[in-house]
Amino acid sequence: AVTATNFEITSGRECASSSADSGDSVQTTKELVHNSAQIPEMAMPQEEKSCHLDGVTSSTSKSSGFDYDVFLSFRGPDTRSGITDFLYTSLLAAGIHTYRDDDELRIGEEIGPELLKAINHSKISIPIFSKGYAFSKWCLNELVQMVECRKSRRQKIMPIFYDVTPSVVRHHTGSYGDAFVSHEKQFDNEVISKWKAALKEVGNLKGWDIDSMTTRREGELVNHIVQKVIAELKEAYLLVTDCLVGIERHVKEINRMVCGDSEDIQIVGIHGMGGVAKTTLAKIMYNQLSHRFEDCCFISNVRETSQLKGIECLQHQLLCDILKRNWSNISNVDDGIKTIKERLCGKKVLVLLDDVDERIHLNALIGRPVWFGLGSTIIITSRNTDVFNVPEVCFTYELIGMDFNQSLQLFCKHAFGRDHPLDEYANFSNEVVKTTGGLPLALEVIGSLLWGKSKDVWDVTLQKLEKVPHEQVKRKLKIC
Repeated sequence: AVTATNFEITSGRECASSSADSGDSVQTTKELVHNSAQIPEMAMPQEEKSCHLDGVTSSTSKSSGFDYDVFLSFRGPDTRSGITDFLYTSLLAAGIHTYRDDDELRIGEEIGPELLKAINHSKISIPIFSKGYAFSKWCLNELVQMVECRKSRRQKIMPIFYDVTPSVVRHHTGSYGDAFVSHEKQFDNEVISKWKAALKEVGNLKGWDIDSMTTRREGELVNHIVQKVIAELKEAYLLVTDCLVGIERHVKEINRMVCGDSEDIQIVGIHGMGGVAKTTLAKIMYNQLSHRFEDCCFISNVRETSQLKGIECLQHQLLCDILKRNWSNISNVDDGIKTIKERLCGKKVLVLLDDVDERIHLNALIGRPVWFGLGSTIIITSRNTDVFNVPEVCFTYELIGMDFNQSLQLFCKHAFGRDHPLDEYANFSNEVVKTTGGLPLALEVIGSLLWGKSKDVWDVTLQKLEKVPHEQVKRKLKIC
């Protein structure tokens, strides 16, 4: 087992989750400063508070390291005034931040830095293959870059075959063959080979073949594509707070242990007391690994959901998420186990089980590695180390507390929107950090509540905190 000392992050999602302990945690801590609204707020620096969540809409897409949700690649004269414009408008209307390229606006032979950045920083690329697509060297260069991002990053490519078939695209026949007759007179073999390889790879991907969907009207088809994009964005990227401190080394440590190219089925356990950000670390790993798998599933609050709705509900979610369809009701746990074994054994999947409390949860959801396809990875978070005392778990990673400097930095991110306190609040900040014992959940909640408040509020809050011993704070937060 690996022990990660001085773990210094916390997640807004974990702190504010629907589980009973998290909800009570936030409420209990808020009670320490419940009178703060009656006292004037202090003047704050002009910089914005930087803590926000990564989501699907354009207002939040950048917080995950991506500038766009979708990159559209198309041949302007072929589709700009038709399906491309309709799709672009529909994506924007759905709150999906979309970059629309137009090959007619390109200058020069190479992809410019702005366009290159747009492709690299998009979660999904949608090339719209038309009869003239392969005649555009810019479209082909974009496609090569998309394929690179698919391999090196976690980008998904969702092709639309507008007035050509997938076979024409991947085998370079028809108008695509004519295009390469022209290209071979102007470009060297290395460039031609890259273009052909990219067309072959993307031509083999699952997408929309418009010619074979003649019964659907264009509006209905575009709506279907938008809904599929929304589903992919929700599935592949989990919400993670931006208020992170030193997370990189923990991610790197786990990445060193998880062999990305392994055909083995790997089960990873992350454990530690509640509120120490096990869920946050697991989500980051999930987001980084998701592009390697056919299908992914995130099941939150396993402990609570199993108590309220039964383990059958969790089995149902696993099947629906992986198989991408509404599965019939699971009659009992044994029925669920049988169905999971039969339906998922050939699929390479990524599964995140959050807050597993008992081995019975694992037995019912992931059982033995042979239930899943080769190369699958299962990430489990738990407060109970006994859950991981089974031979199927490859390794465990323990998260333990934070040191003072890291605690102060985390607190300041929430209280001031930066890594260090305002000079006049330095002593207050130091004392608050000391009284919480470096507990991430307490630091986040109290820091957020003190954001913008006057010194009087800080003084009252500090006095209340000093009356509560560290262990009692943990008990009140219900995260021991």
